[in-house]
Amino acid sequence: MTRTPLEGIRVLDLSRVLAGPSCTQTLADLGAEVWKIEHPAGGDDTRGWMPPDIGGESTYFLCCNRGKKSATVDLKSETGRAAIRSLALEADILVENFRIGALDAMGLGYEALAEINPRLIYCSISGYGRTGPRAAEGGYDFTIQAESGLMAITGDPGGQPMKLGVAITDLVTGMNAAQAILAALYARDRTGRGQNLDIALFDSAVAMLANVASGYLQTGKESRRFGNAHATVVPYQLFDTSDGTLALACGNDAQFRAMCEAALERPDLPADPRFTRNRDRVDNREVLIPVLAEIFSGRATGEWLTKLETAKVPCGKVRKVSEVFSSPEVMKRGLVIEVADPVHGTLKLVRSPLNFSDTPLAEPTAPPRLGEHTDEILGRTVMEN
Repeated sequence: MTRTPLEGIRVLDLSRVLAGPSCTQTLADLGAEVWKIEHPAGGDDTRGWMPPDIGGESTYFLCCNRGKKSATVDLKSETGRAAIRSLALEADILVENFRIGALDAMGLGYEALAEINPRLIYCSISGYGRTGPRAAEGGYDFTIQAESGLMAITGDPGGQPMKLGVAITDLVTGMNAAQAILAALYARDRTGRGQNLDIALFDSAVAMLANVASGYLQTGKESRRFGNAHATVVPYQLFDTSDGTLALACGNDAQFRAMCEAALERPDLPADPRFTRNRDRVDNREVLIPVLAEIFSGRATGEWLTKLETAKVPCGKVRKVSEVFSSPEVMKRGLVIEVADPVHGTLKLVRSPLNFSDTPLAEPTAPPRLGEHTDEILGRTVMEN
């Protein structure tokens, strides 16, 4: 039988909430055995984040903890700390998001654990990193979106700065942490040594500024909010139709010309020197956009989608979440999985977005109840040490 990518890799997960747990869920999807360590009194914070809930259990917790085993350990007790040290001897990876110095004070910091297990990859996730003027501060997605500049460039031009609808900096930080861990595993194959990884929400958020960051760094010009429009590509925004909203993404001059000639039946628009090139359209967006808005308002969304898709112009309908999960794309790609659960019978979860041609992912299992695997996980420290 073909092995999963991380079969045999063991992860000691001391993280909670979203960034760390989303990272370790990815590792679990890839086949690692993940030991989720939780405080006996309530466990991961997200177990209490509801509504929504299913039978009194938080659906938030369900989104980032599939495929793991949960053990309850009190890190304030010497017995609990001894158990973590024993698990660290066996682990390949440790992921944590405690305040700086907290685990060092318990004898569970990188230096202490690397001394007993030099092959350990120790990933620390924090708000502002383990160095710098704000290393001691906690980090929350909402404030990081504000302080990284992401919020300043999101929202209507005349409105308030706006956060994204999900905790995007947590999720991207989890992706960055997983990427760094996989690279560290590869490096360990060459060196035989683990290492300490310092992954920050703030760093991840600033890196997400992408072209906005590049534009400012090269020109010194402040970026502004464009709502659902694009700063440097036009037309690239939402348009109201007679029965809904259309997302239009004309990425180049050829697409704009095809849209006008084949879908809108307005060949005069790309022929107008104000609109021929993208740069011209950006400079004259205040003239062009009202013209397009009036045209799109005259037909239903479905009609426009047919016309635009025929013209090979990128477009889409603004869907509600319920429409997403009933869509043929979700169904054909198998993006929703149903896993057995001892309490609810089954749970529906979004599957891993990773796809391999030869190597299977781990068979998904339901997120664990608090302390469900305590005896199994801690029992191994007695048997093997």
